[in-house]
Amino acid sequence: MLTTDPFDLTGDTLREECGIFGIMGHPEAAAMTALGLHALQHRGQEACGIVSHDGEQFHVHRANGLVGDAFSSQSVVGQLKGNAAIGHDRYATTGGAGLRNVQPLFADFEFGGFAISHNGNLTNAGRLRHQLVSRGCLFQSTSDTEVFLHLMATARGGNVIDRLVEAMRQVEGAYSLIALSPDHVIGIRDPMGFRPLVLGKLETASGTSHVLASETCALDIIDAEFVRDVEPGEMVVLTAEGMTSIKPFQPAERRFCIFEYIYFARPDSVVEGTSVYEARRRIGAELAIESPVDADVIIPVPDSGVPSAIGFAGQSGVPFELGIIRNHYVGRTFIEPTDQIRHLGVRLKHNANRAMIEGRRVVLVDDSIVRGTTSQKIVKMVRAAGAKEVHMRISSPPTTNPCFYGVDTPEKSKLLASNYSVQQMAELIGVDSLAFISIDGLYRAMGAPKRAGNARQFCDACFTGDYPTPLTDHTAAPRRSSALSERV
Repeated sequence: MLTTDPFDLTGDTLREECGIFGIMGHPEAAAMTALGLHALQHRGQEACGIVSHDGEQFHVHRANGLVGDAFSSQSVVGQLKGNAAIGHDRYATTGGAGLRNVQPLFADFEFGGFAISHNGNLTNAGRLRHQLVSRGCLFQSTSDTEVFLHLMATARGGNVIDRLVEAMRQVEGAYSLIALSPDHVIGIRDPMGFRPLVLGKLETASGTSHVLASETCALDIIDAEFVRDVEPGEMVVLTAEGMTSIKPFQPAERRFCIFEYIYFARPDSVVEGTSVYEARRRIGAELAIESPVDADVIIPVPDSGVPSAIGFAGQSGVPFELGIIRNHYVGRTFIEPTDQIRHLGVRLKHNANRAMIEGRRVVLVDDSIVRGTTSQKIVKMVRAAGAKEVHMRISSPPTTNPCFYGVDTPEKSKLLASNYSVQQMAELIGVDSLAFISIDGLYRAMGAPKRAGNARQFCDACFTGDYPTPLTDHTAAPRRSSALSERV
């Protein structure tokens, strides 16, 4: 039986770990960073933080909640002095909630202060943490990001770049990083390039500022020019003199996360040279070719299902309508869920547009099904609005495996598609038919057919179970976790 708190509006979607942003050489670096984080808010809504450097000392502000709340005060931003800053939007996939885990993390080294923001997940962080603790390292957080700091602290001397490279060579998994030292803003992508990172520039009265960000939408908000993607395995070093590129890692096969195109990235971003909006529209068109259905109206599950539904409607010739309206002003539970109002649950966030539904054969287009609870509620709501038939089409293959690279997915036993056939899922959700795009169809839509030997240029492990790196922490014996509990 499918059960969940009807007021938990986030428990049945895949969630990205974070968004990162950094800028060098701008007189209002902290303000630019706050704007960049605002544009990346979709990547993490749990907490945010900014660290700046004014040439002499570091300044930091970190808080739980949204960027607009944490950095709404001019006095807060004004205290973050300097022409270099980095920032972070967080949704936790490792470590718990609490200010000690809010990034950027900061440490003092012999070469000076150092702050770091991380998007991704390390698959050997547990083993490394155990080794570092055995050597006497004292961890202040439960985030895997802190491993980077201790690996740098125990590195064999050298400058900040040398220490950072040595640390990176010891980790496994996914990371896009932006770091801040007294003289540098540094951006790095792991050799497989799981997570996005882009480079931009912004002309000011005092010269050219360089910008690093998770997505191009963060460049757009500050009117910065997109320069290029940071390459997998590349380290970009920004200083007052300009930019340099270092490639300290052995080349590896690219395995960019394909779910960035399906759901995570903002549709107005351009990721790895591809418009996210156009990718989603093509996926929807391919889905219509693979799984057509006689219907009267195509309705997206907002907001992530909209571009794919437009593609599905265009390919099928069936009209597209906004049959579900989303309330954009709802966060988590704001009222105690009593028995009398518990059944209203999903309507806090979505409401059926009866005029577009009643008496019609409806096709709902959504990006994914995780536990299935939200899909079940939406289908029930659409039927209550008078739909004659309800079909569902999903613009990703069935999610059958957890992600270990920075996406918050339930364990395998809680993923609906790992326990039920498509027909069984259709019955549980309550639709007349259910279909997912195939993995081959997804690759066709992306213009990237599978290569020889079944190798793929994307990471699609959540669909195929083909994990491209060792899962050290998940195959070894479980280790004892920190006993510290924190409330904020």
